[in-house]
Amino acid sequence: MEPQNRTFVLQFLLLGFTDDAELQSLIFSLFLFIYLVTILGNLLTILCISFESHLQTPMYFFLSNLSFNDIGLSTATVIKMLVNIQANDQSITYTGCLTQLFFVLAFAYFENFLLTVMAYDRFAAICHPLRYNIIMNPNLCVLLSLNSLFISIMDSLIHTLMVQRLSFCTDLEIPHFFCELDQVIKLSCSDTRIDNIVLFVATCVFGGVPLCGVIYSYYHIMSTILKITSLEGKYKAFSTCGTHLSVVSLFYGAGSMVYISSAISASPGKSAVASVMYSVLPQMMNPFIYSLRNKDMKVSIRNLFIRTISLE
Repeated sequence: MEPQNRTFVLQFLLLGFTDDAELQSLIFSLFLFIYLVTILGNLLTILCISFESHLQTPMYFFLSNLSFNDIGLSTATVIKMLVNIQANDQSITYTGCLTQLFFVLAFAYFENFLLTVMAYDRFAAICHPLRYNIIMNPNLCVLLSLNSLFISIMDSLIHTLMVQRLSFCTDLEIPHFFCELDQVIKLSCSDTRIDNIVLFVATCVFGGVPLCGVIYSYYHIMSTILKITSLEGKYKAFSTCGTHLSVVSLFYGAGSMVYISSAISASPGKSAVASVMYSVLPQMMNPFIYSLRNKDMKVSIRNLFIRTISLE
């Protein structure tokens, strides 16, 4: 098969989950519901943190960043799929695919770094409570957030530029609901060894190192909690990091499912379903985890509703 130069590639086809018209309608309704819940839940989290002075702490600063990022990641993946289903059109332009690829990678990496920074914040709060305000000062919080964002953007830009240099064959069907990096690379007629090496190294460095940071932080957190003699003290200490641990487990657990699914199954459909587990569901669940398991967030949400009703 003769390779087709990338300058002549006008569009890719996002095959999604199924071609069945009835199932497409069901999928559209399901993902529209998930997207709206994600947007409303994360916006509510951001508003609560913004309006409540007692939530102006490092933990909630990073949580508001996480909520912004979840809105971005969900928008980058879901919106195009909803538009395509509604228009009965599976196509996405070459430029649109690269743009989506860039934003999905940037948001995914940023979420990864944010969860690591939040683990360090909990480590400082529980293991060094007397020095917490000194360690997690506002300047450091902003610096950690900006550095995480910068690294995420640079890494996603490198992957996007490397994809841009590839040539593609006549088969331009992506068996996913968004332009996922490894799926796009598989379509190329060029030698993709360098791309695959860079992808592997980036996954190990920018995925593995933050994960090790999370594990390191929680190792010391658990060690500190176990040294507390009273049950009430242990419960109070664990409750401060329980919500974050739930979010971390959801994100990395979903990511592991994607990796395992792609490794043991060659089915594109199963791989697409597995991708939902890290690109859609965690972003919807995060606000519920933080609001249902966090007393301060519950009070803030109630106060926000009371304030809204009183304005009417």
